[in-house]
Amino acid sequence: MQTRYEGLECVNRSPMIQASGETDVAITGSGRLDASATAAWNRGRNRAGVLEPLVARGVPPAHRIVAGRLRTAMVETVGCARVLIRAVTLVGSPFWQIHPTLCADVTVEGVTTTDSGPNSDGCDPESCERVVIRSCTFSCGDDNVALKSGRDEDGRRLGVPCRNVVIVGCQGEGRFGFITCGSEQSGGIENVFACANRSFGRGVGHALWVKSNSRRGGYTRNVNMDGFRGRVLDAVAAVTMHYDGQSGAFPPAFDGIHLRNLAVESAGAVLDLDGLEDSRIRNFTLSRSAFADVGAADRVRNADVVRSDVTVNGVAL
Repeated sequence: MQTRYEGLECVNRSPMIQASGETDVAITGSGRLDASATAAWNRGRNRAGVLEPLVARGVPPAHRIVAGRLRTAMVETVGCARVLIRAVTLVGSPFWQIHPTLCADVTVEGVTTTDSGPNSDGCDPESCERVVIRSCTFSCGDDNVALKSGRDEDGRRLGVPCRNVVIVGCQGEGRFGFITCGSEQSGGIENVFACANRSFGRGVGHALWVKSNSRRGGYTRNVNMDGFRGRVLDAVAAVTMHYDGQSGAFPPAFDGIHLRNLAVESAGAVLDLDGLEDSRIRNFTLSRSAFADVGAADRVRNADVVRSDVTVNGVAL
């Protein structure tokens, strides 16, 4: 089926559960979806060696056949309207666990995901509009929730942003971001609202991770996190325009990232912000928040930051 793999259009094997071009799609119930038995054939992660050369040669998406050479997502809806995924538990996913793509009016509620290894993101809405992710428990080998909108030229050509996303009342543990924007953000990400979420277990790498580079381009703007609490392994908020060390002619734009009412019991650092000289991180605010057991000082380069009513290790800033 025609799909996206890490933000690039291609033809791949079908996910375990998939819908394309449908309206009123529902996956509900208290049962368990187990993809463990697909491990023998659902392999391959060399995007750079398999898919990117096809894109570079200008091969049309319908002829970029990667089936059998790159993994598939576990649950994927493409071009659907009014999607509901509720109360199921996902086990044994070899790749991204829930991947709505080019969908509108998506609700993911009361879902539980399990850490099944590298790249087992929990929920990755890509180029979707009006998404609600509510009361979920994410245990992942990568990001818990990652918002995306296409990679490089494919993302710019399609130009469909991921926007109007609400993440509320969820808990997560994983190696990287609790909420991540990018790095596949070439079509843009905007209007993200996260409220009353927390980490559990081993914690998360970052409460918020925003990442792109000047090869990827795109924008992330109007991101709001209110009320996050728990343990963070690295910087609470990491925002970088140098992701993966790649560079090109498309500097990203980050504008309007606001964190408030955070209560973090331990963290490697509070802020790690790394903009470009010709494209600073704009309008970043941190307010009414307390951070305990913080191991390192903030690292801020090419970023406009305002802090108010913030304490770190008991000291007011």
